[in-house]
Amino acid sequence: MGLWLLTGPLFGCSDTWQLVINTATAIITFLMVFLIQNTQNHDTKAPQIKLDELNPEEMAEQQLDPLHAHDESLARLAQEDGENPLD
Repeated sequence: MGLWLLTGPLFGCSDTWQLVINTATAIITFLMVFLIQNTQNHDTKAPQIKLDELNPEEMAEQQLDPLHAHDESLARLAQEDGENPLD
């Protein structure tokens, strides 16, 4: 906006000047939208990769057994404390 205000009187606020400013604004807007989308895509890929690592359907039985034993021990501890582990 400042550039627009400063260069307007220099070029006499001509149609060509307005066309250049409008074109530059459109290009900058397009690049900013592209940058934001790229950043959001990156931000959504990281959690998805972590979730894929935790997906039990793709884990081998040997990997699931320790997780199941850990969950059972947590449930036993919660029952000993008088808590319902399913709440």
